[in-house]
Amino acid sequence: MLVSEERAHRAVASRDTRFDGCFVTGVRSTGIYCRPSCPARTPKPDNVEFFPTAAAAQQAGYRSCRRCLPDAVPGSPEWDLRADLAGRAMRLVDDGTVDREGVSGLAARLGYSTRHLTRVLTAELGASPLALARAHRAHTARLLIETTGLEFIEVAHAAGFASLRQFNETVREVFATTPTTLRDRADRRTAPDELPAGTLRLRLPLRTPFDAAGTLNFLLAEAVPGVEWGSSTHYGRTLRLPRGTGSAELVPRREHIAATLRLTDLRDLGSAVTRLRRLLDLDCDPVAVDEVLGTDPALSGAVRRAPGIRFPGSVDGPETALRAVLSRGLPPEAAISSTAALVEALGEPVRGIAESTRARLFPRPEEVAEHAEPVLSHQPGGGTALRALAERIAADELRIDAGRDDVELRGELRELGGLDPVTAEHVTARVLGSPDSLTPDEPVLLRGAARLGLTPERAELTRRARGWSPWRSYAAMHLRRIGATHPHPGSEEPPKPEEANAEEGRK
Repeated sequence: MLVSEERAHRAVASRDTRFDGCFVTGVRSTGIYCRPSCPARTPKPDNVEFFPTAAAAQQAGYRSCRRCLPDAVPGSPEWDLRADLAGRAMRLVDDGTVDREGVSGLAARLGYSTRHLTRVLTAELGASPLALARAHRAHTARLLIETTGLEFIEVAHAAGFASLRQFNETVREVFATTPTTLRDRADRRTAPDELPAGTLRLRLPLRTPFDAAGTLNFLLAEAVPGVEWGSSTHYGRTLRLPRGTGSAELVPRREHIAATLRLTDLRDLGSAVTRLRRLLDLDCDPVAVDEVLGTDPALSGAVRRAPGIRFPGSVDGPETALRAVLSRGLPPEAAISSTAALVEALGEPVRGIAESTRARLFPRPEEVAEHAEPVLSHQPGGGTALRALAERIAADELRIDAGRDDVELRGELRELGGLDPVTAEHVTARVLGSPDSLTPDEPVLLRGAARLGLTPERAELTRRARGWSPWRSYAAMHLRRIGATHPHPGSEEPPKPEEANAEEGRK
């Protein structure tokens, strides 16, 4: 587990919400497992055991607590901290890889045999790949049961179950109740029958504090018209998913994100939720991040002004890489303009989004490889580098997803994709959600360091950043925000976060 057993006992005794999702507590006397902050009476220490995942607790014979709903919590930040096989496997399991490709497909993606993968996950996480996938399906099923009016056979199909019987048995085993009872008890704020087919409204839990304004402004500063839209209070974008397409509109609330999803295939729900959580970095442990960064006198002021800063991730690895190459060497406005032209020419229209009548999907690598150069003929190089990268992705010579090893992906991007070190690191960090990535060659980081009183030299910034580990990605976000703003005349005080966000959005 991410925490020691002693610390887990303290978290349960204090009902510390910060640890929800980091582990679950199995109570032997009741046979249930709970989140650490469960409001029920604290069990005696001798009566509990801890599990790193809900799947491990289920495999040990425990059922989910009906009161605290331990699956409805932010995910563990451990999967981003861990770059090992277990961490990479969990990211792919959460994305639905086992449901789509089986355990053999998961093992092939990770480069190991099925037997070895099963042995490692059972030893490290207390559950096999099939058990982990089953827990993920159960969570998706509960979301659909409680937030939609779908028939249960449709819920079973959308959640990835092979049959209605398997769906019913899993719900009874995991939640100790029937699907009908779950639906009857659900507190549905919006009548599901009033929503169009394929539309879902969900709450995406998060850990507080959450720098909502800064996160939205960061995403909107690089937003491509048609693919993304939003304002100071919400963000939306189109989605290319494993089985279909869709869109998402996200509105930050105090302790969750209100999400409206439109999906052409409901089986993509689990993947869509996982990718949106990674995009907004909702599984981050902001208290741990701020504790480490706040101890550095140079960063302490920035941490106080923007508590809970996030490192936004990616919903689509190939899109992130292609956009990074297309933007390389261009001013922000020119990069957005070129990308928008590519999307307008090659992107597939998406219907049913009232706020954006010209909504489109980012084009597939195959389409970019074949048709991008005429669209970008005005650009230096005519999109040659972009086409070369798209061809490699389309030919499956370069796979860019959340299950990749960071060292291997970074190396392949530089070798096969021909990317410079800064761009390769940027793509790797965003796709994998790496919490400890910082590229001291970025001019904006050096500028931000100088404005905080640090020596604006690569070697010095590298040395100073060692003390920010394992959260250097978040330190880099602070430096980018400060470096992207113009200092106030006659003042050395960095601008306030709302001023920095506004300037970042204009850029």
